[in-house]
Amino acid sequence: MDLLALADFNLVARHGGFGKAARATGRPKATLSRRVGELESSLDLRLFERGARSLKLTEEGRALFERTGALLAELDETASAIASGGQRPRGRLRISAPLLFSQTAMGRIAAGFALKYPEVRLEVTTEDRPVDMIEEGYDLVIRVNPDPDESLVGRAFLRDRLVVVASPDLPRASGGLAAPGVARWAGDRQTWHVKTQGGRSMIAIEPVLALSMLIMVRDAVRAGVGAARLPISLVAHDLADGTLVLWGDIDGPEIALWALYPSRRLLSARVSAFLNFLKQAFPNGTPDELAAYIGR
Repeated sequence: MDLLALADFNLVARHGGFGKAARATGRPKATLSRRVGELESSLDLRLFERGARSLKLTEEGRALFERTGALLAELDETASAIASGGQRPRGRLRISAPLLFSQTAMGRIAAGFALKYPEVRLEVTTEDRPVDMIEEGYDLVIRVNPDPDESLVGRAFLRDRLVVVASPDLPRASGGLAAPGVARWAGDRQTWHVKTQGGRSMIAIEPVLALSMLIMVRDAVRAGVGAARLPISLVAHDLADGTLVLWGDIDGPEIALWALYPSRRLLSARVSAFLNFLKQAFPNGTPDELAAYIGR
């Protein structure tokens, strides 16, 4: 595939027409039209629907533009950085981050990064669903305990753990009785397996509230309505102040937050800068470091 023709196709697609692309770049309109025509011929595909006064991408053209636009931008950025003798982060950086991390820490992290790298236009989307980084145009995603994916690489930058906490006034159930609990989803009586200094045990829980967001769950536990399973970073200050007490650590795998990016892409200066910024924010990757971001 002719990369020059592909670059001209992306110019036309980005600007929405041959004339607009020519005026924006100073390239002759006829040259752009010829290059795009040659690309269509080599692919044996129609990339644009050409009307009398409009130009619209075909389905195949849109797919090609979405898949090649970011790659060409990264190549251009790399060439510019090498030519200028440095890797100065610049351009658009799109990140997808999970809800709780976004609510508790991402605002301050994003602000600090923007102040340090003013030439990077940072965009953060909050969502817990899996995203297709290539299709949806993300440069980096932050995920909790992600499933293995050969198309993605990255590193864990933060670790946390689940604990059971409750108000000091809430009696811990015993003798087969259940304690009131706050759960993330409605359900029947539950049994939580915990680890304490005395060993492993089970806590019977009768859900009295179902709340989908962990911030809501924490606030309900603070109000004394029941016990709950929460990341220790979210309740570290409450435990230190004695407003909540620890019933035990959930017996299970730890929580790990990973920063991931596509393995087949060049690691751009802006992605590398953000990864380094996360490392500086959480040098040891401990729950205490995240709790410091959360505040009281």
